[in-house]
This record gives sequence, C-alpha cells and structure tokens, in this order.
Amino acid sequence: MVKSIIYTLTALVLCIALFIGVDLYIGRQFDEFHSALETLYKKIEDDAANREDGYSVRSMWNEKKSKLHVFIPHNDISYIDYWLNEACGLIYCEEYELALGKIEVLREITKNLPGGYALKLENIF
Repeated sequence: MVKSIIYTLTALVLCIALFIGVDLYIGRQFDEFHSALETLYKKIEDDAANREDGYSVRSMWNEKKSKLHVFIPHNDISYIDYWLNEACGLIYCEEYELALGKIEVLREITKNLPGGYALKLENIF
C-alpha cells in the first residue's frame, strides 16, 4: 500500500515537472521569436527592411517550429507560417504598409499562443 502511494506521488511529481519544463521551453521559444518580430517590425516602420530580414526571421521560425511540432498542434504552427510567408512576400515587393499589418498579427499570435498551452487552471478544465 505504501509503495503504491509513493509510486503514484513520484509519477505525479514527474508529470508536473515535465509540464512545467515544457511550459518554460515553449515560452522561451516564443519570446525569442517575438523579439525577432519586434525587430523586423521596427525595420519595416523605418522602411529599412529588405527581403533578407524577412527571410532570416522565417529561417529562425523554421528552426523553432521543427522542435515545437512536438508540443503545439500543426494547425497553430501552419497559421504562423501563413502570416509570416505573407509578410515576407510583402517585404519582398516593398509593400511595407501591408507588411506591417501582417507582422502585427504575428506579434499578437506569438504573444497569446503560448498562453493557450500553459499549465494554468483554465487550460486544464
């Protein structure tokens, strides 16, 4: 009886530690990507962005998403892909005003998306 309680508590503690670790990892990945988007947004505002800037942010996202597929549904990742590709295309065509709108959407997504997978009471129930 005592062994089963100890095993159960050990498994519970390990699960909670895993969930906290995943939460921290996802948050860190999105914080880094969000800061890259902020930099790109400022460059676009100043009309100083070029296609390499957009491609470097997209390259950064491609590296991150290959690891995030384990934790986040593919639909959410493809949603970010869609907006980022649209923004890169607009930067390439030097349509900076339209690109700002796309980057603004991406900034909001990267700010709010990790919270949907955080270890919070509202996400559990």
